[in-house]
Amino acid sequence: MKRWMMAGMLLALVQGAAMADNYPARPVKLIVGYAPGGPVDTAARIYADYLGRTLKQPVVVDNRAGASGAIAADLTAKATPDGYTLYFVASPTMTMTPLIQKSVNFNPTKDFTYIGLITDYTNVLLINKDFPAKDVTELVEYARKHPEGVSFGSAGVGASNHLSAELLAQMGGVKMLHVPYKGNSPAMADVIGGKVTFMFDITGTAIGHIQGGKVRALAVTSKTRNAALPTVPTMIESGMKNYDLTGWYALIGPQKLPADVVDKLVKAQKSIGDDPAFKQRMTQGGYDLDITGPKPLGERIQRELKLWGGVVKTANIQVD
Repeated sequence: MKRWMMAGMLLALVQGAAMADNYPARPVKLIVGYAPGGPVDTAARIYADYLGRTLKQPVVVDNRAGASGAIAADLTAKATPDGYTLYFVASPTMTMTPLIQKSVNFNPTKDFTYIGLITDYTNVLLINKDFPAKDVTELVEYARKHPEGVSFGSAGVGASNHLSAELLAQMGGVKMLHVPYKGNSPAMADVIGGKVTFMFDITGTAIGHIQGGKVRALAVTSKTRNAALPTVPTMIESGMKNYDLTGWYALIGPQKLPADVVDKLVKAQKSIGDDPAFKQRMTQGGYDLDITGPKPLGERIQRELKLWGGVVKTANIQVD
């Protein structure tokens, strides 16, 4: 009996090694937790193209929108750990959604294999062009003097731009009215129209509104200025000490991906990051490349869960 068990274990190891050596032998599915056409989907399709070229197999984007990426995350967590189902995940899904949504069925620190970060993205604070505040300090002071006079829009309760504004209010020690929308576009329309005071938006999608004079950009949320908006100060430069927030996109897979498969994917990511054409396309979209391996991604998730956990608790944010 022991011989049969040992033989079975040896056969499984050999088969696993052979699978990893041949990986990928067929198309790879890249899950995206948001609808086609949005910023996450657009970046994912660019990445999928380059990943497919590097792996020499088609990489097919599979949009599974809903619940701020939680549906896609749950699907990924339950997928067969063979490297043929991967997730192009946006940071809010891993560091905000699990803290806010009671219905979440995945654990961001236990249910996945981390492969690595791909890009960082900066948010920018956009204000109605006719609002009197000329900078972030004046916006906070206006809110202090007019407790019900400042409102902010977001893509919904618990969205990254909701929490970014809550953090601003907490750091400034002021009250600001949250107005949630079903997506960034309707929120932006009301900032432009003056129905709400401001919102945070991804730099890549905000640039057109800024250049068209529809809104004013007060500050970016990253520690350093964004190359796409070089004249816009950071939140730190604007008086918000330690306000350093960047979102990110990363590649993850189900728990227990074979080590050789992970190694191949990590090497593929590095190769993609070294491609000048890929870097140019990401930079044009307002992204900064941040290609790393599994460990830095895990550490970043832990740090951001701690940060947003405090914001969520203080603001008492939770949805079913």
